[in-house]
Amino acid sequence: SDRRPEDGYQGEEGGSAEGASGLSWVVDPLDGTINFLFGIPQWCVSVAVRDDGGTVAGAVYDPNRDELFTAAREGRPLLTGPGGTVELAGSGRTDLPRAMVSTGLAYDASVREAQARVLMRLVPRVRDIRRFGSAALDLCWTAAGRYDAYFERSVKQWDVAAGVLICERAGLQALELEEYENLPWGVLVAGPALAEPLLELVGGP
Repeated sequence: SDRRPEDGYQGEEGGSAEGASGLSWVVDPLDGTINFLFGIPQWCVSVAVRDDGGTVAGAVYDPNRDELFTAAREGRPLLTGPGGTVELAGSGRTDLPRAMVSTGLAYDASVREAQARVLMRLVPRVRDIRRFGSAALDLCWTAAGRYDAYFERSVKQWDVAAGVLICERAGLQALELEEYENLPWGVLVAGPALAEPLLELVGGP
């Protein structure tokens, strides 16, 4: 509010405000709140800025590992950490049976039940599943090649705005998961060779 008083704002904590500049900040000050409360070191801060064309720039900071993931609409996606700065490029893996897939589950039990049916289809077709609890970090770890793909429903824009841009700049494909009964809207991110086969497995009820 001090540095960009004309910009808009949308966040998980603190509501939203319209701006006059054409830019709006999308902020999640603590993505992975339950992990934080339980002392599980998988949570982060996610900040993105958007205009009418989408996300302009995004940053996700993981204080537990001192890792900062950044990207802009034009430019290289970067990971800056204790070992220096590297460019992100995904895992490059193309075969579904060897794919490590990250996901998340909703708080609502009826949604989790529907998600369980989707996971039953997916588990026999991939190498394994991981579920850690921070959507923003899951996206960034996919961009870094620690996962081969990520999908999750019931996410909000402050969860994914920065991370999706970082993944796209790393050469990954971001697809929307359409809403179905007991399955809210969501996102899927993977390399081009994996995105469509995964969408066939997890895109429906």
